[in-house]
Amino acid sequence: MANIPSAAETAKIKDPAQRSMPTATLIRRFWPYERKYWKTMVLDLFCAALTCLCELVLPLLLRTITDTAINDLAALTTGLVLKMAALYLVLRLIDAAAQYFMADMGHVMGVHIETDMRRDAFEHLQRLGHTYYSNTKIGQIMGRVTNDLFDVTEFAHHCPEEFFIAGIKIAVSFVILCGCSVPLTLLLFACVPLMMVVSIKINRWQRAAFRKQRVQVGELNSRIEDSLLGERVIKAFGAEELEQEKFEQGNQAFKQIKEKTYMYMAIFQCSTRLFDGLMYLVVVAGGGLFVVNGLISPGDLVAYTLYVSTLIATIRRIVEFAEQFQRGMTGIERFLEIMDTPIEIQDAPDAVPLQVEKGGITFADVTFEYPDDHNLVLRGVDLSIQPGERVALVGPSGGGKTTLCNLIPRFYDVTSGTIAIDGQDIKGVTLKSLRGAIGIVQQDVYLFSGSVAENIAYGKPEATRQEIEQAARLAGADKFIEALKDGYDTYVGERGVKLSGGQKQRIAIARVFLKNPPILILDEATSALDNESEILVGQSLEKLAHGRTTLTIAHRLTTIKDYDRILVLGAEGIVESGSHEQLLARQGIYYRLWNQIPTGATL
Repeated sequence: MANIPSAAETAKIKDPAQRSMPTATLIRRFWPYERKYWKTMVLDLFCAALTCLCELVLPLLLRTITDTAINDLAALTTGLVLKMAALYLVLRLIDAAAQYFMADMGHVMGVHIETDMRRDAFEHLQRLGHTYYSNTKIGQIMGRVTNDLFDVTEFAHHCPEEFFIAGIKIAVSFVILCGCSVPLTLLLFACVPLMMVVSIKINRWQRAAFRKQRVQVGELNSRIEDSLLGERVIKAFGAEELEQEKFEQGNQAFKQIKEKTYMYMAIFQCSTRLFDGLMYLVVVAGGGLFVVNGLISPGDLVAYTLYVSTLIATIRRIVEFAEQFQRGMTGIERFLEIMDTPIEIQDAPDAVPLQVEKGGITFADVTFEYPDDHNLVLRGVDLSIQPGERVALVGPSGGGKTTLCNLIPRFYDVTSGTIAIDGQDIKGVTLKSLRGAIGIVQQDVYLFSGSVAENIAYGKPEATRQEIEQAARLAGADKFIEALKDGYDTYVGERGVKLSGGQKQRIAIARVFLKNPPILILDEATSALDNESEILVGQSLEKLAHGRTTLTIAHRLTTIKDYDRILVLGAEGIVESGSHEQLLARQGIYYRLWNQIPTGATL
């Protein structure tokens, strides 16, 4: 059985606290998204202030009624009580309207901010290079762009609201409480710093736990995605139990992380309730002694107790909001990790559109090593491809054939040297114009979820149905498409699973026909097909390559023997070059490949 990591090993994620950005930095970098909706935010905070009126005025009303009843009962008339009730009713109506705005527009503002962040993240992801995707799991990326930003929606408006309301209530409560009794108030507020220190410490534990939880969710998503996309392979090898075991390891690791997260939450809430009790104890004991000694009136004690309840409820709300705050911080941090990933390949400041007149390609002393593992693949390659020339690349695996082709559309940048098209350095032209001039047909065709017509028109979305059908005819795909249930409107399934390999390949060729680029790269476009499909696709490729500068990577040498030039790539770069007949006459590497003579065997 395959070596499966234990739950402990899976859960052993690099300590998030070591990589966490300071909270102030996260808020500063998040602020531009919030600032865009500052008018809504100001109105939201104004409504938040209105919601404080009821809670702050009610104790004053009760104190007035209590003191009047004790000191001069005759003065406590029905009219006075009704006036106070009417005032409180008006405040309650204002509070209801303010709460409605906060619940509606406040959340809508958060959704707008989330949408803006998701758009920026997706735009940035589109510009990241192959290296990033080679080293990052898709499940992790999806988690950052979706789930992580859900928490940012709540954070975006609740954070300013909660802290603003808390600030008003604490400040007003402190002033009014001091008006009742300064010594008792100072004694009460002495508990707050200790409470904040404990809360901050536990919050740090929570934030690290939330981050681990997010990372493990990404790992779990990646495992599910991998299993679902590879379900045919799993069934072919009868590996359902193995996949279930792998999933269970990740699932258990996620469970352990969540258990620890809830333990921290329980500690947090427990400490909060203990401090609540301590503050009430101060009010009961201290307030009672102050009334006994005539230092405050019974009405003041009633008002004092209500304000303390408001104060404690406010502090508790802020403390409980800390969980949501930490979730928001984690979401923002993981979003910024995407945005901080450098874009390795982008337009130069003075880039100009590529002007392709003939389609000649020149490699001048090109050296390339992969940026992540520094694996040197190409060294000092000099190559000149004439306009309209058909050039085939052959050689053993790992010789750099695909890498050389990937350098032309700048999927990677050369480590040194230059590549030029019609004399224009490709680093000096815009990526859009460069890639627009190149058509690529790969062995592993990727079709998007949608119709046949949508996939053919992918490189030219504005194409008419007539243009799409013409491209399909040129690719030899029209007959099988018309035979499909809904013709060009047939749904191809996720990644084109409803079509055969040959059908997908011809749709890919039709896609390039419609794009009509002057330069063509064929990356083993027929190597995975059966004989009949290979013949059909080969005919389509012949028509596609006609009149275009074409580079073909081939393992089946019979498909490229009529090419203008064949390049044999090896560890030292281009080791042989010439036509099929010339290379056979040399009896070198190509001769061995053609005759299937093992390396090292005597000729």
